[in-house]
Amino acid sequence: MPLSPASERQLLHTRKIEANGYSRPGGLYDLEAHLVDTKTHTKESPTGNRMAGEPIHDMWLRITVDETLTITAAEAAFDAVPYVGHCEQIAPDYGQLTGLRIAPGFSSQVRSLFASTQGCTHVTDMIGILATLAFQTMANRRAREQQDVKQPFQLNRCHALSTSGPVVAKYYPRWSIKAE
Repeated sequence: MPLSPASERQLLHTRKIEANGYSRPGGLYDLEAHLVDTKTHTKESPTGNRMAGEPIHDMWLRITVDETLTITAAEAAFDAVPYVGHCEQIAPDYGQLTGLRIAPGFSSQVRSLFASTQGCTHVTDMIGILATLAFQTMANRRAREQQDVKQPFQLNRCHALSTSGPVVAKYYPRWSIKAE
């Protein structure tokens, strides 16, 4: 269902985030995110003006995970940044993701590693996108493995998939809990 009709307005800024999950040989998965920020007008900046449509941010993040969701490689890259020669210096630090596992506590570990001046806000935000992308990318494989042995991971992770709600009662009856 789309949003209601918008009021009269003028577009000023666009942020596009694309995230893709890939299967690789050997039970590995590449998860990539690409973030691009543009404005519809020239942006004045102490480092030089950016023309309308010229990217202010153009950033990439790739993590590789194995079947246990352990990160085996991580890489950040910057094609456009507001402070050329400075922003992109943080890219190698995202290699610190290697060895972490996407599991409960992962977000806390990420915040600890890349808080404040220890990271780039935009790249760090993409980590969360890639974490959820990992589950979507591997969903069919995980579902086949679990085959009614284990509660599906997505249950109780959002209001629609509450084990005491009607969606679970209809589509996952084995895991449905009757509300008291």
